[in-house]
Formats: sequence, C-alpha cells, structure tokens
Amino acid sequence: MIRKPTYIDLFSGCGGLSLGLRNAGWEGLFAIESASDAFETLNFNLIEKGHFRWPRWLPKSAHNITDLILQYENNLTKLRGKVDMVVGSPPCQGFSIAGKRHQNDDRNGLIIDFVKVVSLIKPRIVLFENVKGFSFPFDKHATNSISITDYLKASLQDLGYDLNTEIVDMSQFGIPQRRTRYILIGVRKSDRDSVKDFFDSLRANVKSFLIKKKLPVRPTLSDAISDLVKSNGTKKSPEGQTLVVGAYGSKPSKYQAYLRKGVRVKYPNSHRFSNNKQATIDKYRYIIDNAAVNKRITSAARLKYNIRKQTIIPLSSDLPAPTLTTQPADYLHYCEPRYLTVREFARLQTFPDIFHFKGVYTIGKKTDANSTSRYAQVANAIPPLFSEQLGLQLKQLLFRT
Repeated sequence: MIRKPTYIDLFSGCGGLSLGLRNAGWEGLFAIESASDAFETLNFNLIEKGHFRWPRWLPKSAHNITDLILQYENNLTKLRGKVDMVVGSPPCQGFSIAGKRHQNDDRNGLIIDFVKVVSLIKPRIVLFENVKGFSFPFDKHATNSISITDYLKASLQDLGYDLNTEIVDMSQFGIPQRRTRYILIGVRKSDRDSVKDFFDSLRANVKSFLIKKKLPVRPTLSDAISDLVKSNGTKKSPEGQTLVVGAYGSKPSKYQAYLRKGVRVKYPNSHRFSNNKQATIDKYRYIIDNAAVNKRITSAARLKYNIRKQTIIPLSSDLPAPTLTTQPADYLHYCEPRYLTVREFARLQTFPDIFHFKGVYTIGKKTDANSTSRYAQVANAIPPLFSEQLGLQLKQLLFRT
C-alpha cells in the first residue's frame, strides 16, 4: 500500500487548498489560520472529519503564523523528515492589482514567516500561491531594492530548492472563473527536469482529469449556478426573518450535479439573498438589460443612476466569471436583479455544496475585527478542483524524486 504523502497548510483560510489536496490523496498534519470565522469553517468541514493528523502540542484553534514560530519553534524543527510538503497562500491584499498595492503592508511580512517555517521543517516540496500582482515589482523604477517575489525565490533557493513559477489562468483547468494566480513549486535536491516540466504536465492532464469526473472542460457561469435562481422558490432565513434563502432547481447541469453530490436538502447552505430596495432592484435590472457583460459599467451609467460604487459588473451566462473579489456587490447576476449569494460564489470556486461556511455573511461596523465574512472566505480560497489537480501532479513529482 502506497503511503499518503503529508503536508502542512499555512494561511489555510477556509480550506480550499486542503480540500483539493485531500481529494488528491494527501494527508494534512495541521493547518494555520488566524481568522476565527475561516478557521471555524475549516474545522467543521475538514478537521472534525479527520482529514488532519493533528499534533498534540498544537491547540485546534485559530493561530497566527508569527505566534506559531515564537511558541512552537522546537516542535516545528522536530518535524524535519516527517513532512513531504509545506503549502502557503498568504493574504494577498498588499500585492493585489484589484485594489491598492502597498509595499509596506504588514501582511507582506508574512512571506518572511513562511520562509522561516520552511527553513525549520525542510519539507521535500514547497507550494506557494498568490495573486498575479505578487510577481510585479512595487516600484519598477527602483534599482536598489529587492522585490518580495525575488526575496521569496532567493530565500528558497538558498535553502536548497529548485524552483519553477508560472502565472496560471484557472479557467483553463475546469474552473468557471477567469482567476489568474502566481504559483511557485519548489523541490529539494530534485531532478531539475521534473521541476521544469511541472506546469506542462499539469496542463497535459487537465482534459483527462475532467472527463473522468464527467465535467465540462470550459464551464460557464450558467453551468455553475443556473440551478440556484431565486425563482426556484424561497423560505425565510433562520438567520434573519427579513431575509430569504433559495431552493435548488430540479434539472442540474453536469457541473452542478457534481457539486451537489451528497446533498439531501431542498435549500443549500449559505444561499441567502440580499434584501434590496425596489429602487436598487430597478437599477440592477436596467444594468443587466443594457450594459456590456463581464465589464465594469461606464461612468455615464453610474452618473445616470447616481451610483457611487466604482465597480459593478453585470455577468454573462455564457462565459466564465471574472475573478471574484471579497465584495459581493461588485457582480450582478446574469438574469436576476441582485448580486450573487455566498453559495453561488462557492460554486464559481468549485466548493461542493456539502461544504458549509461559518461566520458572518458580510462585515459591518459592529463586526469583530478578527472576523472574515463568508464571501471573503470563499473569494480568498484556492478552488478545490484546481488544487486537486495540483495535488495529483505534486504526488507524481514527489514519488519521482
């Protein structure tokens, strides 16, 4: 019997990467996540269900990676030779080109902590994921400073890792979303060709992987969420009597049927609709009927309807969605005058419907500072269907080396 390879998930979020690795046959040792709501989601879906072989010395609770190093450095060092892979996808706000990029954002320093953990454990493989903007210099005119990307690569190379990096469009891997991400693979003492060919091999296996699962190679927005329209029927939400949740449609697509496996209820988890005023509904309906799809509405349209929001994107049913952000009101449903629900976000990120999200739906003024909304948990995750493909290819790489 071939043993299950092992990994540690740093900056795990709600568990998108870990879920995919589990489906690919990996076994987690533990996961680090500082946001309490995201950890609650991870705990409910993966930790309590036995995916992680959690060590006794580490409490099963939310942790900051800096505190992990300060409090448990000796325990981490003792894991040398016992961990096949360390994975990490740190918070990306300091790098993201979707918002303001900040060279001095404190979250950028988490890269240093990531490298520190790798240096203590010395796994055979390192997997790092972040936004496309991670690979861009903060100041392209600077000549005397090192970028955070160069720091990461140089540090891992100094630790003895051969590296391969690529900007990956996840819509080419069966994800109904044009999600472009920076991926780094590092392998200790490896056959350089095996690292060099990693992404070519990953792409070569996409079609057979999806066909085996009976999934479309290029799913559209409609493929993902057409069974979740509000017109299917609603009931009052148990989380607020002025809000309603939606029911499933009766004829799921192949993609929908795949993500609905194991569900035995009429109303999916986290499928709660926004409660908009009629004037807002009318604005949304006009935009859906008249604006160009998958593009931000024009300044003229914002002026006409007194819309202060800079980003509103009416979605196309026949194309993959644009990259999801943590702001749900940025996107309008393709045929209903509303923005997407958390479950519809999750469908576009390939989370199965049996994966339940915990915590608040959105962040308000009175929300705890350590909370992460359900929308943010989903939008910040690595799509499990993509991470499963990564996991399968990484297993091949591991056993070759």
